[in-house]
Amino acid sequence: MPRYSRRQFLKTGLAAAALVGAGDLPLSAAREPATEWVTLGKSGVKVTRLAFGTGTYNGSVQRELGQDGFNRLVRYAYDRGIRFFETAESYPHMHRMLGIALKGIPRESYRLMSKITTSGDVNPVKKIDQLRKLAATDYFDIMLLHWQHFATWPTDSLRWQEGLSEAQAKHIVLSHGASVHGLPALRQFPGNKWVQVAMIRMNHKGVDMDAQDWDTDGLGDVPAVVKVVKEVRQENMGVISMKLAGQGAFTKRADRQASMKFAFRHAGVNSVTVGYRTKEQIDEAIENVKLAFA
Repeated sequence: MPRYSRRQFLKTGLAAAALVGAGDLPLSAAREPATEWVTLGKSGVKVTRLAFGTGTYNGSVQRELGQDGFNRLVRYAYDRGIRFFETAESYPHMHRMLGIALKGIPRESYRLMSKITTSGDVNPVKKIDQLRKLAATDYFDIMLLHWQHFATWPTDSLRWQEGLSEAQAKHIVLSHGASVHGLPALRQFPGNKWVQVAMIRMNHKGVDMDAQDWDTDGLGDVPAVVKVVKEVRQENMGVISMKLAGQGAFTKRADRQASMKFAFRHAGVNSVTVGYRTKEQIDEAIENVKLAFA
């Protein structure tokens, strides 16, 4: 067997194969669809089907837990088998809080995604280095261009795309992509050769989803969004979805269950991220994914 560096080991997926067996998770977690590992298309990165989101109302819900409370929630999610954690530069303090919460857990056992703000006259690689330091990590498994909301974003963000590609060459980012708002921006995903992972808002009612006007107060165009998801999946792009609870609008569990089923079974996304305040919400999300695949 050839020798691999630590990052090559991760990149080739050999580490993932070694780490995602049933022996790596509690027995109950190993049987849950939510905690199964899935590959994000051509990125090659493996994540658990359910992620731990830290951006509920820009992270205010998670910050209000305090560091100790947040630590307990992150560790509970990890113990239940959720091994995919995501944050963003625009969520104040969340890189630092997440880094503290994950301290001491083997880095190879979980995946970490962040989203970078594409504004300001800064060096993208230096910005990624700052985020790595805040999160106390050597690398991000996924780094996305955050909040792209114009149809021209593929050309507007070229400098940032080049920066993420450079970071990937340095193995401080293992895959890259974008998170978009609005149909004009969303429709730039199909045919985009640079994007490996697309983050797309998704639920069955269109609440806080993409419409022609990215800043609309109305409902998004669900069929149009699903059409894009299916197109990019055909191109072997990885798809992660958010807004499964309609930014908190789905107060009935039946709606949250229906949203989860819609995302996986109808739209066909790879993975979803949900923000949590309590252990019970984590348990429910795991159960909702199970019901979606029942």
